[in-house]
Amino acid sequence: MIETTSWMRFVLAVLATWRVSHLLANEDGPFDLIVRFRSRLGDGMLGRLMDCFYCLSLWVAVPLALLLFQSPSDRLLAWLGMSGAACLLERVGRAPASIEPLSEETQGDTDHAMLRTEAREVQEQVLTGDDGDGSRSAGG
Repeated sequence: MIETTSWMRFVLAVLATWRVSHLLANEDGPFDLIVRFRSRLGDGMLGRLMDCFYCLSLWVAVPLALLLFQSPSDRLLAWLGMSGAACLLERVGRAPASIEPLSEETQGDTDHAMLRTEAREVQEQVLTGDDGDGSRSAGG
């Protein structure tokens, strides 16, 4: 049976796995250190690793699992569990996707729709000056 402190350590390790993986994959870091490091790694294997949150979470979780657990089976389960939980946190934190119809000139006779994140939709509205109801804002 796992003690309460073991659960707390596991939860903290999951949060640490998510935080470090997110920092390395998605953030610029203090003084742009992380983004410069990622750009120096280029398109090689390590550079591609730095672009993938899910891949990074596996590697970030390894030392935490080795540090927190003693038996090989506990380490294996903790390693995969920490990475998996960090991946779930990453998916929960993403902007939700919305489905919107294609414009009439590109739609033709088909009834397709385009899947976009809401953040992308807002960014496009800002760039085009569209306030979301089809009209243009005063600036555009």
